[in-house]
Amino acid sequence: MAAYSRAMAEDNSQQMARLKHNLARALREDVTARQREFLLLYYGEQLNMRQIGERLGVDKSTVSRTIKRGEARLRRCLRYGAEAFLDCR
Repeated sequence: MAAYSRAMAEDNSQQMARLKHNLARALREDVTARQREFLLLYYGEQLNMRQIGERLGVDKSTVSRTIKRGEARLRRCLRYGAEAFLDCR
């Protein structure tokens, strides 16, 4: 049990660094410019969907739909073999 606990507590900083690198790269290369803009406003500047809509002159439902589609693209990219794809570039 002690060996298992030590193995589970290993430093995962390399995995986190690789994930952050691949996420940044996927944001640059895999999502559309509009999705990237909405995602950065939502997660980066922590604006809510109504505030993003007001700032960009679009409906709140458009913001929501665009963010969800961007998240889905990022999720697919990072989940299904994107690491190999992104590391090759």
